[in-house]
Amino acid sequence: MLAVLSPGQGSQKPGFLTPWLALPGAETRLRWWSAIAGVDLLHLGTEADAEEIKDTARTQPLLVAAALLAAEHLPLDQVGLVAGHSVGELAATAIAGVLPAEAAIALAAVRGREMAAACALEPTGMSAVIGGDPDEVVAAIKRHGLHPANRNATGQIVAAGTLEALAELAAEPPAAARVRPLQVAGAFHTPYMAPAEAALGAIAGGATAHDPVRVLLSDLDGAAVTNGAEMVQRLVRQVTAPVRWDLCMRTLKDLGVTGVLELPPAGTLAGLVKRELKGEGAPEIVTLNTPDDLPAARDLIARHATEGAAR
Repeated sequence: MLAVLSPGQGSQKPGFLTPWLALPGAETRLRWWSAIAGVDLLHLGTEADAEEIKDTARTQPLLVAAALLAAEHLPLDQVGLVAGHSVGELAATAIAGVLPAEAAIALAAVRGREMAAACALEPTGMSAVIGGDPDEVVAAIKRHGLHPANRNATGQIVAAGTLEALAELAAEPPAAARVRPLQVAGAFHTPYMAPAEAALGAIAGGATAHDPVRVLLSDLDGAAVTNGAEMVQRLVRQVTAPVRWDLCMRTLKDLGVTGVLELPPAGTLAGLVKRELKGEGAPEIVTLNTPDDLPAARDLIARHATEGAAR
């Protein structure tokens, strides 16, 4: 089985969309999606510097647009499974056939704007806790009044909350662990994002959702979701709920995924899969960052295709 993964915030790099403009129709598509998102995706993906594309309100629709733009050049009917990390779930949901691309772009824009607004209400942040016993790490995070916002892989848990509490955690790290502050705008995937969840929910309720045509995993618990309306509800809930990418990778293993393709800007999720699903039975991995990578991506899909993947 072939899994296509869509990355989340933090994976973007200045100019990463520039090579894609050489493909027929790419620039026109990005201009159309820019009108929907209310931000200039062409500028953000080609000319903007690192500081500008770090802005949550701009980054989220940019990442969803990048993944969907690349996906249009792949034989998706042969893909058996899709999943996305955080905002990448919106791209994955569209690739699974639950939402049209335009709806995913629109929701990403609302999500980004509202999460940025929620970040401005109170100074908060996030820190990666590397190493240590997972149970002890989570206990320490909660003891300091923080939230385990991301569980990305073994030995990698992200704490989120007030800057003061994060500083206290860094001063008293869990045994055999180190704490590294992350350059983010606020405490994503925690109750601090409740206003954004409410705003996204008010908009998402008007979206028409179809049941997925291929296996679609949810960041909430790593489960395969078969009902489109339920997936949209999970996307809204995910704004304040922890990202359980560790459980998504466990599902990849349980389902016997043999090939993994990460959409642009690729590298982060591929690295996690490579470290977590190693040894015998480890999946073959391809990262798709420029059109030059398309032949390798199509070859991977062909060799690991699931017969009758689009159901």
